[in-house]
Amino acid sequence: MVQIRFLILIATLIHATVGFAAGDPEAGKAQSIVCAACHGQDGASGIDPSYPNLAGQNERYLFRQLQMIQSNQRAILLMTGQLIGKSDQDLQDLAAYYASLPGKIGQAEGDNRSIATSESIYRSGILRKGVAACTSCHSPTGGGNSLAGFPSLSGQSSRYTAAQLTAYREGVRATDEVYGGMMRDVAEGLTDTEILALADYLQGLH
Repeated sequence: MVQIRFLILIATLIHATVGFAAGDPEAGKAQSIVCAACHGQDGASGIDPSYPNLAGQNERYLFRQLQMIQSNQRAILLMTGQLIGKSDQDLQDLAAYYASLPGKIGQAEGDNRSIATSESIYRSGILRKGVAACTSCHSPTGGGNSLAGFPSLSGQSSRYTAAQLTAYREGVRATDEVYGGMMRDVAEGLTDTEILALADYLQGLH
C-alpha cells in the first residue's frame, strides 16, 4: 500500500511540472496589504498563532491553496471574501510574493523526550500504525518540495499545524485529494498527543 502511494506521488510530481507559470512578486506585494492584518507585514507575524506563516512557503502550494479557498473547495470564510474577483494571475502574484519572503523559524517548546518522539515520527513514521515518514514529501529539513507543491513545514506555527493535522484526521480538510488522500491517511494514525508533539517539533525544524 505504501509503495502504491509513493508511485502516485511520483506521477503527481511529474504532472505538476507542466502548466505552471510563476507569478510576479512585486504585483503580489501591492495586493498583500489587506493580508497583513492576519498574516503580518512580513508574512510570518500574524496577530493570532492559529493563522499560518506564509513567508517562504513555496509558490505552487500557495497558489493551489488560494485557488481552493477562492472556490470554497477549502472553506475559510474570511479568506474567501478577500479573494472575490481576483484572477488566477492575481493569485499567482500573491503566491509569488509570499514565497519570495524569508521564512521565519520558531523554537520547539516540548521537553527532550517529546522532541525525540516527534523527530522519530517525522523521519521514520510509525510502522506499526502504517504512518509514513513525513520526510518523504516534506524533506529532512521541513522545506517541502516546491516542484510538486508539497508545503514547507519548517517554522510553521504549532497551533496552525496541529489544527490542520486534526482536520485531515477527522476528514474536515480534504485538500490532499490530488495526492491520493496521503495526508488523511497519515493523520488518521496519529493521536492528539502525537499531533501536538509533532506540530511543536515542526515549529523549530529547519
